[in-house]
Amino acid sequence: MSYANKDDAVDLNSNRTATAVLVLGDGTVFHGFGIGAVGETVGEVCFNTSMTGYQESLTDPSFAGQLITFTFPHIGNVGFNDEDIETTGIAAAGLIIRASITDPANWRAVGPLDDWLKSRGLIGIAGVDTRRLTHFIRKSGAPNGVIAHSKDGKFDIPALTEKAASWPGLEGMDLAKEVSCKEPYEWTETRWAMGSGYGEQTAPARHIVAVDYGVKRNILRCLAELGCRVTVVPATATFDDIMAFKPDGIFLANGPGDPAATGEYAVPVIQQCVDSSIPTFGICLGHQMLALAVGAKTKKMHQGHRGANQPVKDLTTGKVEITSQNHGFVVTRESLPDGVTETHKSLFDGVVEGLEIDGKPVFSVQYHPEASPGPQDSYYLFKRFIDLVDRKNA
Repeated sequence: MSYANKDDAVDLNSNRTATAVLVLGDGTVFHGFGIGAVGETVGEVCFNTSMTGYQESLTDPSFAGQLITFTFPHIGNVGFNDEDIETTGIAAAGLIIRASITDPANWRAVGPLDDWLKSRGLIGIAGVDTRRLTHFIRKSGAPNGVIAHSKDGKFDIPALTEKAASWPGLEGMDLAKEVSCKEPYEWTETRWAMGSGYGEQTAPARHIVAVDYGVKRNILRCLAELGCRVTVVPATATFDDIMAFKPDGIFLANGPGDPAATGEYAVPVIQQCVDSSIPTFGICLGHQMLALAVGAKTKKMHQGHRGANQPVKDLTTGKVEITSQNHGFVVTRESLPDGVTETHKSLFDGVVEGLEIDGKPVFSVQYHPEASPGPQDSYYLFKRFIDLVDRKNA
């Protein structure tokens, strides 16, 4: 169905003609105004509840194949800058927002968000009733959709509906190969600090090999900050490729798509990493594939967890932390085998948020302790990983 203009877009009360539409696979149409690049983009429509950090989210490779609906109404107010970038490659497929983008009002801004969207070729739509769309997703699950931006306001709705309906969806899709690096590289940049920006690690005390399934730069910065030389290898790296760098620890990165699909080539490698007893830490997709490697299962979630306000309980300490999350698949608790302990649990819906392998220096979490965006409650997990590495090598 097509919603009435007065209901689906705040700016359509004016006399301007709609220059963009969001069309879902069931034929639902939301009208609005185009932002960013002109054209069409297809993907899974999700919603993100973060109040800040839209630039980091839009450049997070874990959002590959997804059209992000921001529930916060003021996206674009702080413009864009050249520092809050999580990747220069493939990330979010599109952007859906409520209010029109305003002029930036932040001392770090180097320009308006719309200019940055155009420079990245990212297509978006403003003026959508994001509360209505979020309610739709919560009730019916994350749908396939197409954002079309045309300056003349002319759209072939039946064709766009067919394009959305025929998109295969994220289940069964391996996107890690698309967002991963193609060759190994070294990372030395450390975390951002007020007045000095990013630093550089020049005297590392340990060597971490990070397997790039779609890694965020701030994860690598956190590792470098804690005294690590970081070597990043492609998602398709073999165990021998990893071991050729003589790592003190192995990191399994976040990333997009279905863990079972990426796991077809990644799980055997991860199994060898576990068997080697080299300290190993996984985040998000890395967490899910670690679970697959030890015999657990994953499943597609109804709507996923995306936002920087997700409460999680650390079952090993009893503490509750507010976390940043971005995932549409989850490890099923009933599939966890003997020898695997659940370490973290969501206080929203109770799903598994972390695990560790009994008797081995191997653990993982579903969420993002590096934040960017989000709170830094979970930064301790990087220190926990480094402690495992140092104890192993003592």
